[in-house]
Formats: sequence, structure tokens, C-alpha cells
Amino acid sequence: MPLLLVIAFIVVPLVELWVIGLVADALTLGPTLVLLLLDSVVGAVLVRREGSRAWQAFRSAIGEGRVPDMEIIQGALLLFGGALLLTPGFVTDVLGLALVLPVTRAPLARLIRLRAVPIPLQVGTGVWNSSRTRGDRRADEGTRGAGTTTDQPSIEVVSVERDEQDEDV
Repeated sequence: MPLLLVIAFIVVPLVELWVIGLVADALTLGPTLVLLLLDSVVGAVLVRREGSRAWQAFRSAIGEGRVPDMEIIQGALLLFGGALLLTPGFVTDVLGLALVLPVTRAPLARLIRLRAVPIPLQVGTGVWNSSRTRGDRRADEGTRGAGTTTDQPSIEVVSVERDEQDEDV
């Protein structure tokens, strides 16, 4: 972790200053500053557009009743890419664009999803894992009739009525 902090707060700014110096030597200081400002504005517009698309995809996944895993990963990549685009410098802008542009963000999101470790979820009395269906869980527990094997969870409504005598106590 300390190495990551050294890279983030010492190495990256030094590399950015060096690259800005190289660009300023080639273009002079005025055009270099305009270019830095312009790529920040273009990056902000791009992040807003892609963020809106990612939000719509997230809402669509929720509306369809499925887990929005890819949408969450893409949203996180957009946030990180947006932060890099707002950081002054050309190196962070290139990395930010790679995370914001759909052409590069989608394959990176798929790679992250393939590498992610599934987390078992605690549901009721048993542990649900993404590879198990409700029918498997019922068969393992031996409860309720294991006649259905749908992936949709069921909801049971239990009504509890109190006697008037119980209220007097």
C-alpha cells in the first residue's frame, strides 16, 4: 500500500510535470495551457454523456429484475476515469479517456467481471451462491416441497393475529 501511495502522490505528478514540460517546449506555454483546459472540458462532457448512458443501463437492469453487475463495474470505471480526466496533465487524461470511452471501457469491464470472485450471499437460513438455484437450496435443506427450480426468489406473507385478551395483559 505505501508503494501505491508513493506512485500516486509522487511519481505520477512528476511524470505529469515532465510531459507538460515536453509539450510546452514543443508548443510553447500558452497553447499547452489551452490544450490542458480543452481536454478537461471535453473529458467532462464525455463523462456526463457516458454517465447518463450508464445510469440508464443500470435502471434498465433493475427494471428487468436482474443484478446490474456489469452496469456497476462500468459506472465505477466511469467515476475513476472522470477523476483522472479532471486531474491536470496529459498522462492522466489518456488513462481517463481509456476508462471513459465505451470502446475501451467495455472490454475492461468484462475483464474485471471475469476476474471478480463471487461473494456468497446470506439469505434466510442458508448461504446462496451465484451458482446455486432456489431449488438446490430447498433440496439441501429438506424444507418445503422442492418441486420448483426457478431462479426467482419467493416471498411468503405471514399474518399474525392477536387476541383481545393478549392486549389487556
